[in-house]
Amino acid sequence: MSHLEADAHPMAVVEHLRDTTNAHDLDGIVACFAPDYRNETPLHPARGFVGNDQVRRNWMQILSAVPDVSTEIVSSLADETTVWSEWEHRGTRADGSMHLMRGVIVFTVHNSMISAARFFLEAVDDANDHIDAALRRQILPETS
Repeated sequence: MSHLEADAHPMAVVEHLRDTTNAHDLDGIVACFAPDYRNETPLHPARGFVGNDQVRRNWMQILSAVPDVSTEIVSSLADETTVWSEWEHRGTRADGSMHLMRGVIVFTVHNSMISAARFFLEAVDDANDHIDAALRRQILPETS
């Protein structure tokens, strides 16, 4: 994959991430992230991390477990440093089951590299609960 210009627009950086991911280019994926990249996962705070070495470990596992993974930017909005983006990741796991994740990632970009992200991408829940059952599960305490 080609490298980006030093002053690439943040949306071009995120699109490059999508392209390198779809090419299954591990080095290209990691190169999209600053060495001191900071990942925040507000729904799962303990999953946050710092450093693109963890990006490499994460994507090594993903590319191994879902060898045909593909990503799509469903929608996005960018300014000079921030990209709000909605993503879909899909593929087939080695055991034949479907891999499907959807959600939002808010990227911060500096010097044509992703320096931070707030990560809201989650596995799609394929439960057939209608809204009332799902809401009850969310607001009522579990009974023993």
